[in-house]
Amino acid sequence: MNAADMKGPELRSALRDLEIFAGITDEQLDWLVSVSEPRILADGDVLFRDGEEATGFHVLLSGGLVVTKVVDGREEVLTRHSTEEESAAAEEHDGKPSAAHRFTGELPLLTDGSYVATAAASGPSTTVVAYPKPVFFEMLTRCHGVAAVLIPVLAWRIKSSEVQARKRATVEALGTLAAGLAHELNNPAAAVARAAQELAPALDRLTRTAQAWGAAASGAERSLLDRLADELDKLPPPATTDPFAQADAEEEIADWAEEAGTERPGLLGSGVADLGLELAWLLERLAGVGESALAPALDHLAALLEIRSLAAELRAAGPRISQLVSATRDYANLDRAPEQRFPVTDGLENTLVVLRAKLAGISIVREYEPDLPELTGYPSELNQVWTNLVDNAAEAMEGSGVLTLRARAEGVCMVVEIADTGRGIPAESLPRIFEPFYTTKDVGKGTGLGLHLSYRIVTQRHHGSIAARSRPGETRMVVRLPFAGSAQSCASPVTTPETAPIVGTSPS
Repeated sequence: MNAADMKGPELRSALRDLEIFAGITDEQLDWLVSVSEPRILADGDVLFRDGEEATGFHVLLSGGLVVTKVVDGREEVLTRHSTEEESAAAEEHDGKPSAAHRFTGELPLLTDGSYVATAAASGPSTTVVAYPKPVFFEMLTRCHGVAAVLIPVLAWRIKSSEVQARKRATVEALGTLAAGLAHELNNPAAAVARAAQELAPALDRLTRTAQAWGAAASGAERSLLDRLADELDKLPPPATTDPFAQADAEEEIADWAEEAGTERPGLLGSGVADLGLELAWLLERLAGVGESALAPALDHLAALLEIRSLAAELRAAGPRISQLVSATRDYANLDRAPEQRFPVTDGLENTLVVLRAKLAGISIVREYEPDLPELTGYPSELNQVWTNLVDNAAEAMEGSGVLTLRARAEGVCMVVEIADTGRGIPAESLPRIFEPFYTTKDVGKGTGLGLHLSYRIVTQRHHGSIAARSRPGETRMVVRLPFAGSAQSCASPVTTPETAPIVGTSPS
């Protein structure tokens, strides 16, 4: 049987058996049959594709449909529609309305958008009935019973999509966190490993040179070298370094040390030059060392400088690792109560640490008002908001530009602005960026739920507001959050002619 044969009594009977059409009258059913467009699909045939303009509402009569979405290069199965009773019964245990497995495509029609996923036939013979967009809206007007079934399914689908997106956002945040932490830990961890590997032979050299120096030097010479070592220990790091001058000094010291008979002239040259010193400085302080003791003195000095250089590397790398671990812990809000008082700037800074690799090449400007009051809320959830906004800004700037983070007090509200110098949001898209499933990214590059979830976190969980203003070369996301102890909400301010380009959302 082909699709053309599915008219009259057979189609009427098939539609009458569906829950979505169970409450309509015979007259309404006759009209429905007259406007139906049956279609038979082979296994794998695509009913509609992600990103295509939504043109119809589709009702499943037989067989099955699998709904998928490509997110960041990976295809994910969102749901399956089937006419098999056991499949429907199994899905109802997850809170899915029983009617949901028999129709699809209503959400993008109602939001006047594009399909947010791809639907394809699953099984050797799948029969669907299509209702074009104008017919779908007429159906809702003519057949009130259809809306009564459709609305609970629509609410479940939106809620289910948000739950999936929140889980995906959590996984992505953990992936970003892990990648950022691995990238940032690489240098200090490598420094620790290198210093640890070199420390044992360096200590052996220090012991051996100390014995040789002790045997060759007089008491006065030993005191002289002790004073030199103390002076080196107290020297501040050089304020500026000329690499060419430093290389010349290193070579000059190494040549002189080699002529003096030292065992490792290059080590001495690099150790002294790294401190910003030259041969003349060294000669002045070693003037009291006799010729016979000079080589042991220089060998012991080189060993001392090597040990101190390794210790300095460890001192620098250790706190850096601790700082990264602390930032990671604070970002993820590990071992904390769900709701707490916290400074908002800590979350912004931890987000910058986590996204440092993605922000390479982008200049960061901080404009934090001093002595800001604390917020009360869920810092790990707000960190998802900051991560989403900063990540979007970085993508818009494509590797170069200026990212500006601002935090200030306005009455009982904290105002956080994240601004970028990227390509901007198209004017026609700006009013819709907080809608669920709406995205300006290419198909497969986003779910359309990042800003919507940020909106939910800000407005519903923290009683604040989030707004956007954009033009080419300047996009600003403005988040308002009530201070700790404030009973007032922080809705977006009233739009004025001066702020007309701003699009905002606030608690309902």
